[in-house]
Amino acid sequence: MNQKPLPLAAALIPIIVLILLLSYNVFVFKDDALGGSNQFILLFGGVVASIVGFVYKVPYKRMLARVSESVQSVTPAVLILLLVGALAGTWLISGVIPAMIYYGLQILDPSFFLPACLVVCCFISLATGSSWTTSATVGIALIGIGNALSIPMGMTAGAVISGAYFGDKMSPLSDTTNLAPAMAGSELFTHIRYMTYTTAPSILITLGVFVVLGFGLNTHQPADISPILEAISEKFNLSGLLFLVPATVIFLIIKKSPPLVALFQGVLIAIVFALIFQRPLLIELTQNGILNFENGYRIILDSITTKIEIQTSSVILSDLFVSGGMHGMLGTIWLIICAMVFGGVLDAIGALETISRALLRWAKSTFQLILSTVASSLTVNITASDQYLAIVVPGKMFAKSYKDRNLAPENLSRTLEDAGTVTSVLIPWNTGGAYQSGVLGVGVAEYFIYAVFNWISPLMTLFFALFRIKIKSLV
Repeated sequence: MNQKPLPLAAALIPIIVLILLLSYNVFVFKDDALGGSNQFILLFGGVVASIVGFVYKVPYKRMLARVSESVQSVTPAVLILLLVGALAGTWLISGVIPAMIYYGLQILDPSFFLPACLVVCCFISLATGSSWTTSATVGIALIGIGNALSIPMGMTAGAVISGAYFGDKMSPLSDTTNLAPAMAGSELFTHIRYMTYTTAPSILITLGVFVVLGFGLNTHQPADISPILEAISEKFNLSGLLFLVPATVIFLIIKKSPPLVALFQGVLIAIVFALIFQRPLLIELTQNGILNFENGYRIILDSITTKIEIQTSSVILSDLFVSGGMHGMLGTIWLIICAMVFGGVLDAIGALETISRALLRWAKSTFQLILSTVASSLTVNITASDQYLAIVVPGKMFAKSYKDRNLAPENLSRTLEDAGTVTSVLIPWNTGGAYQSGVLGVGVAEYFIYAVFNWISPLMTLFFALFRIKIKSLV
């Protein structure tokens, strides 16, 4: 079958349909939209895209193959999500998360809590190269501490995500930091140095915003946290040794162990620590008050796979000390798979390529070229729902144009990171947004405005382009 070139109007049909349906869906279901209805809308968008493909003679086998490739590409992310669910459950019954909250409440002054969250997550993500791992480890604990201090969860999540994506963007261990220069034809450390020009002011502005927000909170007066501390100490056997669990995970990732291996090790070590430190808690969780092999096995497997709930004398902690395990991650995984189906069909019918080419034809000046790159990355993030595609597709499409205009490839690679990597977390149905909201337990709409670094980064790169600041030529 001969495939016809896909016109721009046809390429936009499934995207417009998707945006309209998602908007109405959120209007009807509100916060429950991510419970399943959005997933079906993404599948329906894929059906609309496939109908457009049939009209333009795109073989069904090709569309199915691209969908398969698209879904396969998120296999590591799906496995990581499952292990994050297991990690949350085992870190709860082992006392790791409660210990983080207990000691954190005593160390972190509420006035400086938000900037402290940002700085801590910056360092952890720089060391690990992973925003996802940062959120899944220290991020969860910081959300708990912030909640105990009565700080809005959206603010805390915004600080965590801003710091996590700073490192994800700047660390040489990050996959996106390696992918962007590979697509643009740049060199890794040249790319990182060049990103510093836009990233440094972005993170400094973000830090300033959280300093101001911290002083503006009503929690600046010392809070009476003694009931919370007593509730934790009554239920858990607390020890500084519990921090060996997250320290081991972070150490393994710094040593370039695969994230899946590091997270699985974190689950296994947490099980051992639960048996050593939290035997009274495990006995309490049994149905008959006897901790034998069968009961212990049941509790540990429940914490990993389904649900574990620990009641305390504090209402705040009782709501916090609940984990859905792997089962709690299934909704997010469902969303990611459906998003990949939609993105795969769009790629197969040539819609993404058509839209990128249209943006390229519009660009006459350097600023318009960079603006087109930003718009293309955002478009792919919104439609294909994947930050990697938001780097790969515009990178392939725009590389020659940058070279033809005598612009060094690091201009492109920096723009791809500023617009592609960090904005994925701002889109609810994107893998980034779905993951972060699922792990942190905070909706995208709730943390969107507070993820300052993530939405200021593309604006910063456009500011530099508009005034031709650090726009490097080939020669």
